[in-house]
Amino acid sequence: MAALSSAQSCRIYSSLPSSSSSSSSSLTSLQRIAVSSPATKRFLPAKVSLQSQPVSHRNVVRMQQDVATTVTVVGNDTPFNKLKEGILSVTSSEESKEAAGIDDDNGNESTVSITVVGASGDLAKKKIFPALFALYYEDWLPKHFTVYGYARSKMTDAELRNMVSKTLTCRIDKRENCGEKMDQFLKRCFYHSGQYDSQQNFEDLDKKLKEHEAGRVSNRLFYLSIPPNIFIDAVRCASMSASSGNGWTRVIVEKPFGRDSESSAALTKALKQYLEEEQIFRIDHYLGKELVENLSVLRFSNLIFEPLWSRQYIRNVQLIFSEDFGTEGRGGYFNNYGIIRDIMQNHLLQILALFAMETPVSLDAEDIRNEKVKVLRSMRPLQLENVVVGQYKSHTKGGVTYPAYTDDKTVPKDSLTPTFAAAALFIDNARWDGVPFLMKAGKALHNKWAEIRVQFRRVPGNLYNRNFGTDFDRATNELVIRVQPDEAIYLKINNKVPGLGMRLDRSNLNLLYAARYSKEIPDAYERLLLDAIEGERRLFIRSDELDAAWALFTPLLKELEEKKIIPEYYPYGSRGPVGAHYLAARYNVRWGDVGVEQ
Repeated sequence: MAALSSAQSCRIYSSLPSSSSSSSSSLTSLQRIAVSSPATKRFLPAKVSLQSQPVSHRNVVRMQQDVATTVTVVGNDTPFNKLKEGILSVTSSEESKEAAGIDDDNGNESTVSITVVGASGDLAKKKIFPALFALYYEDWLPKHFTVYGYARSKMTDAELRNMVSKTLTCRIDKRENCGEKMDQFLKRCFYHSGQYDSQQNFEDLDKKLKEHEAGRVSNRLFYLSIPPNIFIDAVRCASMSASSGNGWTRVIVEKPFGRDSESSAALTKALKQYLEEEQIFRIDHYLGKELVENLSVLRFSNLIFEPLWSRQYIRNVQLIFSEDFGTEGRGGYFNNYGIIRDIMQNHLLQILALFAMETPVSLDAEDIRNEKVKVLRSMRPLQLENVVVGQYKSHTKGGVTYPAYTDDKTVPKDSLTPTFAAAALFIDNARWDGVPFLMKAGKALHNKWAEIRVQFRRVPGNLYNRNFGTDFDRATNELVIRVQPDEAIYLKINNKVPGLGMRLDRSNLNLLYAARYSKEIPDAYERLLLDAIEGERRLFIRSDELDAAWALFTPLLKELEEKKIIPEYYPYGSRGPVGAHYLAARYNVRWGDVGVEQ
């Protein structure tokens, strides 16, 4: 794959006229790009010339000129040929070609082959295959695509389809053709058994992919849903034996991206032996959450928020992640990483960078990621005194006994791995100097949610101070962005209670997504898979971004482990260690999720 030119590493759909062409002819050609699905409309305005395209789309044009291929317009009403055999039966070669959309008159059309490496694992079954089906169900995938499962388990195509079918669901608002769509999708799913370090097995996969690609421009996406210790073997074999010869090849890599700066750098170096940086899509599924992606829209397209987004008006920002269950069988994996590596160093830090970044030059992926890196590099080194770690212990409630973390059979009895962590972080730049960014993440807590809380400063010389008394929090506004569950954005304001007296109340200006929008919110994996297919990198992590994130947390992690810091124990189902509240109080902050108002 590394041998591919940068032109081959990017999306290849059609040949476009040069920039000297008129705007009208440019528009006509531009509209031919991947119009087989609504996907293109996500990034292209209705009327725009090539000269006004964002950088990412100019790259697309450049790549397409190098390869000079053309995609014809494909409507959404192309009928699928019905198969006589049942969907879960083993189909013949001709039937398989028909089901996968393979025909002899392929011209210069392109096709996308999606290979899920580690197809028999939980992530593939519960997230990746359902996300791919949802994209197909909503007509976001191209006309010609094939899904291949690859794993060590012995399995037939029919067995894979049976396994996948158990996890597929249809959109609430479009159920009338659910069964038909499901059948059509499953007929495009195939399986190949092989070892992750076997070039011969990947060569055999390559032959099968070429059969389905049938001479079209072949674009290939590999999703590595496997443990990190076998990433490199799989990438090496895929790059040498199953990369595309005339289209792009991309690889999605799941976290964890190492355990510290050294291991992360070693993993990146090894990946780049076989891949170019633009071929590597490091996925953090939290960046695909609807409310996380809405962060930049909320801030940069609303005049009332952007002027307030600084130390002058914001007194603290809280990023809270909590789960109401423990490790539950994942203790072996979790014990090797802990809550800081698992949640804080990636999910919460990525959200922080998006929240705090300066206005990017454009919505191009590189411009956005450049600003995120600047934030990470401006952050003050984490001190142990600004961190609290905890571990949940056994607790009995309502006659039910909940286990301690060390009760998990896959966890050592003397484990000091934190299942809870709280930290105060600071960004040393002009916009955020002195503003505490408080992070909190934990397992086995009293509820399950993820949210961003922005607490504003008090109104100077407030005429109604006597109505608030000593309640500092009631005297200030708070913006809450609830990422999950029950996605919502609400602003807490003070207002007068109706009546003859002067009594103030705190109310919410509330945007509850379920009430405002009838359409079901897509899963994060749907958005990220579609972006990877389209070559859109905004929501994926660049290598220097990853380096900056690890540089912030690695010294702290080493200090915790070398000094064998004993975590503060908290009961299963509680609000976490008391130390987290003392940490917040040190900066005159109260955690926003512990009040009566939610």
